[in-house]
Amino acid sequence: MTGRTLRLTSRIGRRSSTPSRRRGATPKVVALGGGMGLSASLAALRRITGDLTAVVTVADDGGSSGRLRDELGVLPPGDLRKALAALCGDDDWGQTWSRVIQHRFQSKGDLHEHAVGNLLIVALWEQLGDHVQALDLVGKLLGAHGRVLPMSAVPLELQALVKGHDPERPDDVDTVRGQATVALTPGEVQSVHVVPHDPPAVPEAVAAVLDADWVVLGPGSWFSSVIPHLLVPELLDALVETKARRVLSLNLAPQPGETDGFSPQRHLEVLGRHAPKLALDVVLADEAAVPDREELVDSAKKRFGAAVELAPVARPDGTPRHDPELLAAAYDRIFRMHGRIGPWR
Repeated sequence: MTGRTLRLTSRIGRRSSTPSRRRGATPKVVALGGGMGLSASLAALRRITGDLTAVVTVADDGGSSGRLRDELGVLPPGDLRKALAALCGDDDWGQTWSRVIQHRFQSKGDLHEHAVGNLLIVALWEQLGDHVQALDLVGKLLGAHGRVLPMSAVPLELQALVKGHDPERPDDVDTVRGQATVALTPGEVQSVHVVPHDPPAVPEAVAAVLDADWVVLGPGSWFSSVIPHLLVPELLDALVETKARRVLSLNLAPQPGETDGFSPQRHLEVLGRHAPKLALDVVLADEAAVPDREELVDSAKKRFGAAVELAPVARPDGTPRHDPELLAAAYDRIFRMHGRIGPWR
């Protein structure tokens, strides 16, 4: 364990607002990401484990989150809200609260397009002065089947080097600023970084990764939701050093703008370029989204030392969205087939 990670985790006892959880009959899982990709993963994972923590990116600068961030100087709450909604149960209580916090006001005034959950989260941050305590309280109100944590304690700005961001200068490489802009760029993203360049991780997030049985990274917007977790040094240290098994969940299709034309192997290539010391145990992909299985198997083995699991995880309606039940079945099979003999077995 690096000195940086050790110093960070030593602060947990002073800050944690929830008691440590006893290992039970299910694996302790940490899922990292943001937006709809993380929501899909959480909706699946909550079906197979009772010990689940989401670690969420905090670089969003668009929509309601961006407005609150600019006006109040807070962490962008939108991806945190989506994660909490995904952890709501399927009973009336859970589904009612999921709809309430996702509800957006429609008006001609300042409340237009603000999400109820964003306002609730920010109000509790201001009342309690503690990001983690406030999110734990929202989770308790919702009856969330898991815990939601921000990956960093400060709002981050995502910056990318993009070739051809200006269609009139297709060979030029420009610096593009802001998650919303990066996600929609018409150019080719070469690399991403965050500002500030050495952001502090949330201690509870680092501790969760180090204490996990399984860590799940992805699916989601590759450059703006998945890779940013690798740009927080203390969190990357924890991902490299954890004794947990690590699974990478690939997207069902390239994202327009951000990863146009990317093969599954290209997704692995850019991930490895941003975190060359990271090892993986399993790469999960939808069997219909992999044109060449042998190339993916070879790439996963060479770059990360990982096995490849192919499974039908897409919704049957043909849209590039994960089906929670199918994804849950895939995760459950991976945990059983690739996991060490753990306390949940």
